[in-house]
Amino acid sequence: MKRFKLKLIIVLSIVLVIFFIGISMYTSYIKIEDTVEEAIANQNLEAAKSIAKSIDLETYERFLKERNRDEDYWTIRHYLNDAREKLGVLYVYTMEIDNPTTSKALIVGEPENKDNPNDFPIGEECTVPEAQVKLAYEEGNQFVTGILEDTKYGHHYITVGTPIMNGNGEIISYLGIDISTETLDGIKETVINSNIFLLILSGLFVIIVIISFLLLQKWYQKEVGTTEDTYQKEIKTLIASVSSFRHDYINHIQVLHGFLHIGEVDQATKYVDSLSKDIQTIESIKLNLDHPGLAILLQTKKLTCQNQQIDIQITVDDNPFDNIKTIDLINILSNIIDNAIEATMELPEELRKITVSCKADELYYTFSITNTGQKLPDKNQIFKQGYSTKKVEKGRVRGQGLFIVKETINKYNGTITFDRINEKETIAIVKIPIK
Repeated sequence: MKRFKLKLIIVLSIVLVIFFIGISMYTSYIKIEDTVEEAIANQNLEAAKSIAKSIDLETYERFLKERNRDEDYWTIRHYLNDAREKLGVLYVYTMEIDNPTTSKALIVGEPENKDNPNDFPIGEECTVPEAQVKLAYEEGNQFVTGILEDTKYGHHYITVGTPIMNGNGEIISYLGIDISTETLDGIKETVINSNIFLLILSGLFVIIVIISFLLLQKWYQKEVGTTEDTYQKEIKTLIASVSSFRHDYINHIQVLHGFLHIGEVDQATKYVDSLSKDIQTIESIKLNLDHPGLAILLQTKKLTCQNQQIDIQITVDDNPFDNIKTIDLINILSNIIDNAIEATMELPEELRKITVSCKADELYYTFSITNTGQKLPDKNQIFKQGYSTKKVEKGRVRGQGLFIVKETINKYNGTITFDRINEKETIAIVKIPIK
């Protein structure tokens, strides 16, 4: 089931990566197409303005009066055809816009056709959409259409239009240019081919962003998971200790009830006095430290020691110990103190003793843990992964604690030493440079 979920996550991740790359590249492609189309339209719009200004107004105005295929008509037609050939566009023509819905072609710039002298009739309706016609008619503005289809002549194109004005600044007609989609597609292809590297780079950027996100998420989960495991371990210990106190005090209440029930008031008083001492001991567990994580750890260990009848003494300098990560500080002290507790538990109750000291000066944090217990094992072996002097227990991994401690201390260029003070006591000293 776990493998299936892992495979599903991998497959979904790959699909998402491909999807986002596709979206990114497609968006870039559409953006390039739109940019090219807009640039070509604007370029031809400028050309239309130039042609409209250069047209022979006297000749054109005479044509507008008669509207025949006379000499004036052919003069303008040849002029427009010359402009069309130079621009390399589909059509260049003049048109009439005298209402807000339709436009009519007047003179289309094409060479004379001997076989069809009546080609491109004067007044033929154009394909310019109503929205652009209305804009030109009501406001006298230039316009650009989307892609249009001419079913009669079998072309697809976009149209740009600009006013033709007489000497008095009055609009007498419009000049239109049709740009074939084949021309657009050719230019788009050239631009896209020249920008293919950018499209690939865009896709790679998406991959890098996604991979970075996944790596950061994995790192975050690892950090949070490690921290959570450490705190859960201490919280479980605290809960177990509280449960033990609860269980013990239920028994104490039952004993008191028994003494009072049989009239042994003196015995009950003595029993309450002994419980009072225990309560004072519990009260002494409270530690007022600047470092919350360290306070929780030491309180938990002190409570554990009390439950195991271990005499523990703790001294901590008034310092936040903030030059070392909380998770690292807890990993170091938790593992060393746990080892000290296990070693001390092998002795009779009256010999069980642990001392914890946390000090700070201008150069170092110094953590000292002293405990009574067995002879110190081989110093060259204790930091190796998997090495343990404890008995092998089914389902429990041994020999990881001091290895983790050593690796953590190394991150801070610190040191850890174990020494035998005398025949009964061992001391572990951790020194972390304050950077």
